[in-house]
Amino acid sequence: MGKWFDLVLILLIIISVLLVMMESIKEIDVKYHKVLLALEWVITIFFTIEYIARIIAIKKPFKYIFSFYGIVDFISTIPLYLSYIFAGSQVLLAFRVFRMLRIFRILKLVQFIGEASQLKKALKASRTKIAVFIYVVLILSVIMGTVMYLIEGDESGFTSIPRSIYWTIVTLTTVGYGDIAPQTNLGQFIATVIMIMGYGIIAVPTGIVTVEFSKQPKGNGKIAKVNDKFDVHLNTQSCPYCSKEGHRDDASHCYNCGNILNE
Repeated sequence: MGKWFDLVLILLIIISVLLVMMESIKEIDVKYHKVLLALEWVITIFFTIEYIARIIAIKKPFKYIFSFYGIVDFISTIPLYLSYIFAGSQVLLAFRVFRMLRIFRILKLVQFIGEASQLKKALKASRTKIAVFIYVVLILSVIMGTVMYLIEGDESGFTSIPRSIYWTIVTLTTVGYGDIAPQTNLGQFIATVIMIMGYGIIAVPTGIVTVEFSKQPKGNGKIAKVNDKFDVHLNTQSCPYCSKEGHRDDASHCYNCGNILNE
């Protein structure tokens, strides 16, 4: 039942995000506004029931309410109600903002991805290395931007050091908008070096996160590894205290908080 509920919830999240996108298309909104609004109310009511049910079901509701997923669930539920509370022509802009907040429902999909926790741990473990890497890139951008400002000058569009740093970052990340381009031979040579460096720079954080990700223990899938054998099934049962999922079928206590699963 928990699995079917999750599947229905995923489908409604995707439909809701598509409804927001279709509302932004004027031709579709003018023609099908009432249908889109009716569907949105159905989905909003479902999310409201789900949010209240989670608060009632868990034994420590405030821990859920102020958690990441609790805040996401609240943001996913409240916008349509707010858009009708703040009525009046002077707050039409706020009305639109509240309605657009529904796009954050796509964040609710994160909790259904088994490897999301592993990726989060990998990013957390590599945050120091990535921070140092970004620091080095920023220093390099400042140095190369200053050099390009001295070489090219105002005639080529490098009107200031900040603007030259902007060009360096755009070039280093291989984006290359083309709004500024070096004209001198020396400037073009330096730009070529920066572009080649950009490909290597992009690969560095990818490698850092990949290494940390490979170190993360597996076991968020349906089968847990016990004694080097994949023979223990994991279910979708949620802990009534901390709402963690993915417990073994033979588990009597939560692996996260240690409380009894079924009292």
